Amino acid sequence: MKLFLDTANIEEIKTAWSWGAIDGVTTNPSLVAKEGRPFKDVVREICEIVNPGDISAEVVSLDAEGMIREAHEVASWHPNIVVKIPMTKEGMKAVRVLSQEGIRCNVTLVFSLSQAFLAAKAGAYYISNFVGRVDDISGEGMNAVRDTVNMIQEYGFKSQVLVASVRHPMHVVEALRAGAHACTVPFKVLEQLYQHPLTDIGIQRFLADWEKSGAKIFE
Repeated sequence: MKLFLDTANIEEIKTAWSWGAIDGVTTNPSLVAKEGRPFKDVVREICEIVNPGDISAEVVSLDAEGMIREAHEVASWHPNIVVKIPMTKEGMKAVRVLSQEGIRCNVTLVFSLSQAFLAAKAGAYYISNFVGRVDDISGEGMNAVRDTVNMIQEYGFKSQVLVASVRHPMHVVEALRAGAHACTVPFKVLEQLYQHPLTDIGIQRFLADWEKSGAKIFE
């Protein structure tokens, strides 16, 4: 399963990339707006840092014609860019055209199997199944992920399931169990994936024993 970082913060991306942990980055208009820099500058810098790696950048028009025009511009910035398109009727019209042109699309804001089915039919490269927002309203977001993975396997769609709206490490674990193709996480959740209290205890014990032994690596 590919692991993406869900952010537009350059320092977070540099840090995560240095850890050897991520395969790409997903952004959205809200994340880019936080950085207070031109959209194009932010996306191109991310592409230079995380290379190779898929970088998702989102259009903002609501009509298919506008989405297609913006997608052409955004995709021209770097070959690693995947254009994010919202799950709407107009969005799927745009995805159909763009996918036939060879422009990879990440269909975002997908919450149900029926929406995922339509995205796959339109030619989505990634289908971003949101889980946290469903959990927030007492649903079970991972159900749609499991169903979408099964659908793709059963019918041979080429789309990849990308688990998004991740709130905590267990969402990543469940994504792995569901057989998702990718998962995108905030920097905080990425940090949490490294942590386990038994690891900390083990390191402390090993170092304590090492100190007592008087052994050295470099004589």
